[in-house]
Amino acid sequence: MKRLILSACAVALLTALPAAAQVGTPALPRELPPIPAPAAQPYPGVIRHHVDATDTERKIIRVRQTIPVVQAGPMVLLYPKYLPGNHAPTGPIQLVAGVQVSAGGQRVEWVRDPVDPYAFHIEVPEGVSEIEVSFDYLSQVSPSQWRVMMTPEMLNLQFEKLLLYPAGHEHDGIMVQTTVRLPDGWNYGVALDTESFAGGEAVFAPISVEVLADSPMFAGTHYRVFDLDPGGRTPVNMHVVADDASELDAVEERLAPFRNLVVQADRLYGVRPFDRYEFLVAATSRLGGVGLEHHRSSENTVSSDFFSSWNTASYGNRELLPHEYAHSWNGKFRRPADQLTPDLNTPVQNSLLWMYEGQTQYWGAVLAARSEIVPRDQALANLAWTAAFYDAQRGREWRALQDTVNQNLLGYRSSTPWATWSRTGGDYYREALLMWLDADTLIREATRDRRSLDDFARAFFGIEDGVWEPRPYTFEDVVAALNVAHPHDWAGFLRERLDAVGPQAEAPLDGIERGGYRLTFVEAPDAAYKRVQPQWGRDFLFSLGFTLSASNSITNVLWDSPAFEAGLTQGWDIVAVNDTAASAERLRAAVTAASDGGPIRLIVRNGDRFRTVEIAYTGGLRYPALERIEGTRDRLGDILTPRRR
Repeated sequence: MKRLILSACAVALLTALPAAAQVGTPALPRELPPIPAPAAQPYPGVIRHHVDATDTERKIIRVRQTIPVVQAGPMVLLYPKYLPGNHAPTGPIQLVAGVQVSAGGQRVEWVRDPVDPYAFHIEVPEGVSEIEVSFDYLSQVSPSQWRVMMTPEMLNLQFEKLLLYPAGHEHDGIMVQTTVRLPDGWNYGVALDTESFAGGEAVFAPISVEVLADSPMFAGTHYRVFDLDPGGRTPVNMHVVADDASELDAVEERLAPFRNLVVQADRLYGVRPFDRYEFLVAATSRLGGVGLEHHRSSENTVSSDFFSSWNTASYGNRELLPHEYAHSWNGKFRRPADQLTPDLNTPVQNSLLWMYEGQTQYWGAVLAARSEIVPRDQALANLAWTAAFYDAQRGREWRALQDTVNQNLLGYRSSTPWATWSRTGGDYYREALLMWLDADTLIREATRDRRSLDDFARAFFGIEDGVWEPRPYTFEDVVAALNVAHPHDWAGFLRERLDAVGPQAEAPLDGIERGGYRLTFVEAPDAAYKRVQPQWGRDFLFSLGFTLSASNSITNVLWDSPAFEAGLTQGWDIVAVNDTAASAERLRAAVTAASDGGPIRLIVRNGDRFRTVEIAYTGGLRYPALERIEGTRDRLGDILTPRRR
């Protein structure tokens, strides 16, 4: 059935008027055609795209576009819906306001599609060769709403959120020339070619919508760029913006591990699937957190004192850059076939995220250790925690790992109050890491340590140097490449771990024992574990079954744990432990005393409700650790050792 293109008001009014009536403003006097599907036909001309990012106080980004047109009549403009690296329809259309279209100085009415709110229908007037489009992007003004993208010192421009593009063409055939206006005195990092930069205005060489959407910018008043591969075959740089200029002085002293990262990635993969690579790094407590992969760059926020307090920097901050760098090979160059869509509004599918994200999580951890960004003992401590968490997780009883990637389209790694029962998007990262460790150690053991998953990586990802056109892969391609590294029933191996479900389904922990270690628990964690888990003193997940905030509020409860059985949930505050004012230290002492028969009696509060809860637990404090199995090869040590060639 054909539809009329009408405003929301007009649709409401039509219910009370004859069918032939045309009411409401704006409304286009024609029947609404379907949104044209993307075709492999280049769009004529180059879109001129201007972004004004100077309003850092109100955090409003103003966009103007001049779009060539070749004929009058119906035209549809699309706002990107499926953003690179998000794996879900997360385009923030709700933050777009003030949309205006004109031609020859005259207003052109637009109507949003009544089914797809990311599509804007217009009628191009006769005799015009281009249309003007403008809108405001209302970036978040407070972290209480969502991620802050602009501060008085820096900003993060993600161009896929600052663009409307014509429907009916594949995005690699639509050319755009972008100009960005920055506050006075600012500088920037971006994986685009700069044609000119003067007076705060940067003009970039024309590039396709596909590449522009995958090429974000970090800019700021406190900015420096550092060469991570001096004299290398392709540029690899780290662009750092900071809340305070003093943090930039510390970066130079910390470059060695990041230069090692470039070397170790070269030795792992053998090729570079890019003509340049730009690490975009914000050392900040004010800009919203991000870790997002792109083919020739990555967006990374770290703590404001990440470089100056290197010896105490958190594990997560340290592993971020290696993970995002590995994505240039896995996820960007070699890309799951069902993620390789013709435009930014065609739905993606996530069937291979356990490869896209999961194996990248594995190589990110390995490269972090091999480059000495992360000390080996901390890498092992993090592996111990990951293994313990998935060994304790009950969600596998009803939901397979494969399903966590399929559900991701509902929302970008959405959270739930019972994560260990519902399972989350984090599982296809961290549980899949354990699966790939299992595969690596299996190959090493079966070949008497002559081959490894490194051989798979070089064969699968290291196929074309300097080429950054995506090369798709399927499940069958992954299996075939694994069989080249070592013949095995890899299809069965993967499906068994991806599809395991039911009470007998277990976490994939075999790789730890083949690696020469066993998972154990200790009453007192070592220094490496405390660095990896700085909140360890409030973490009772593997004993009582919950974690505490600094204010003694329960933040997470393990399904079927002693705390769960006692009826506790997140949101309850612990007021007293054994009739004494609550603290994490007193709770730890009570857990230790309970192993000899002492009570664990809590007074808890939720709003104006109070309860007294007794937890039946006598197992003492338990923190995960990896223990060497005497007489076995230290394959985990082999995996984490820097490659010499």
